[in-house]
Amino acid sequence: MHIHHISNCPLCGKQEFEERFTCRDYYATGETFHLYECKECHFLFTQDFPSQSYIDKYYCAENYISHSDTQRGLVNKLYHIVRRFMLKRKSALVEKHSKGKRLLDIGTGTGYFAQAMKQKGWEVTAIEKSPQARVFAQKHFGLKIDAPELLDSYETGYFNVITLWHVLEHIEDLPQMWERLKEILHEEGTLILALPNPSSYDANHYKQNWAAYDVPRHLWHFTPATLAKWASLYGFTVKKQIPMPFDAFYISMLSEKNESKTFSTLRGFWRGFLAWIATRRNASLSSSIIYILKKQK
Repeated sequence: MHIHHISNCPLCGKQEFEERFTCRDYYATGETFHLYECKECHFLFTQDFPSQSYIDKYYCAENYISHSDTQRGLVNKLYHIVRRFMLKRKSALVEKHSKGKRLLDIGTGTGYFAQAMKQKGWEVTAIEKSPQARVFAQKHFGLKIDAPELLDSYETGYFNVITLWHVLEHIEDLPQMWERLKEILHEEGTLILALPNPSSYDANHYKQNWAAYDVPRHLWHFTPATLAKWASLYGFTVKKQIPMPFDAFYISMLSEKNESKTFSTLRGFWRGFLAWIATRRNASLSSSIIYILKKQK
């Protein structure tokens, strides 16, 4: 298996790192991976992760919900309930921050968000790596979902909005992705990113067992500070940060399960509630954050 070893920080280029955690792959293999932090810019990343040509087996688990759409178990049922709520919130957010109706959704999964926007009259283009998820979207919604290779074929400045809902952390070549996003987004367009937050209340509580580290599928771990640095590096400005407090409930339940705790769902719900309170006091402690970005003038 080809391993991607990081010698220079992809954000600042420095070579001095320190290990933060050793995390386990709880979904597919049980293997362990190491999280390192750059001493200069504090960007956190998964070290020695499998390259894209070998990483597919880490997504081939029936309970990897964004690809399988499974409803087995209480936690996954709760995920679907929250998703229905969040679809309305996401679509309203997109419409609020756009001056046009051309949308690109990268990493669309099983297509629920793309379908919701299509029903609202948007011209929707969607990309998904997983063939299984693309088949689901075609079968259930009649959506044509592009493979990632087609990203290079889109017209410069074409899209009014580009969304990546919990996707950027999966992309191996971050610089290439940032450059391409800048190219195909309209000058007045909006880039919307949703990302797990490793400086959140629940991440600080669960440490290496925090489910949103999700190694090795999550390669990069963005705090609000490091995401802002990435954005600036590629000509974007973070205009707004919106907390996603419901994510803490789902992530905490999974994290309790990772710790093999009894009554993990109940414990996770309580921890999610505490995280919700913490987030109301300080939005930067949210388990996940939505970032609204615009091109720098």
